[in-house]
Amino acid sequence: MKLPVPFILAFGCVLASSSAVADANSSPHIGKSELRRMMREAHTPEQYRALATYFRAQQHHFEQEAQADKDEWIRRSANVSGPSAKYPRPVDSSKNRYEYFSYEAQEMDRQAVHYEGLSASAN
Repeated sequence: MKLPVPFILAFGCVLASSSAVADANSSPHIGKSELRRMMREAHTPEQYRALATYFRAQQHHFEQEAQADKDEWIRRSANVSGPSAKYPRPVDSSKNRYEYFSYEAQEMDRQAVHYEGLSASAN
């Protein structure tokens, strides 16, 4: 059975919008300029909570990335052939990515704690 093109396009749009909504709910993505504006204009407990929630979600995302790279770092460490390999070796790249994502997770935690404190004191 051949479906009409408008039906296929409409169905594709519904799928795309539903996946976009699911992505927005699981990990909110805010642009840098929007985030700066929100941080600058935040004055109410609700705004502070929204920022804290955003930073917690980002922290969770970076922790997941760090764990994946730590696992890869461990896997690649078993295959290191010695110091004669040129830098950056694959094991070094995994270690660097792990350290980067760990640092970013700590920074997101610091920001979340800051906004959670502002939210609590604004009540």
